[in-house]
Amino acid sequence: MFITRRERFSAAHRLFREDWTDEKNLEVFGKCSNPSWHGHNYTLYVTVEGEVNQETGFILNLKNLSRLIQTKIIEKVDHKNLNIEVAFMKNHIVSTENIAIAIWDELENYIIQSGAKLHCIKLVETENNFVEYFGK
Repeated sequence: MFITRRERFSAAHRLFREDWTDEKNLEVFGKCSNPSWHGHNYTLYVTVEGEVNQETGFILNLKNLSRLIQTKIIEKVDHKNLNIEVAFMKNHIVSTENIAIAIWDELENYIIQSGAKLHCIKLVETENNFVEYFGK
């Protein structure tokens, strides 16, 4: 069985490589390489899978999952510059794909400790763009 928790955050970022010129970054990443940054209102879906506990009727308590996501992710990224202020994004191109992978890496062990398995991170960047990551 699968269960999903939705959370939201707002953050700024810039798609660029430091070893490239502004012109090369603009060519590859377009307006998302703006040196003055840009932002999104992200929607994050964390889906876990597991067996239903017969004692509680839950795979895991969604209040606990929400608290975990808030503590490990939202408090670190909300209203932040993902390139500069978020430790788990250091040394990464801050694409939606890499953000989803980093969120997975931040949550996976904690979810395993709760007795479930992380199934999918879905990160919606715009109404037209989202990624889904199912782990390695």
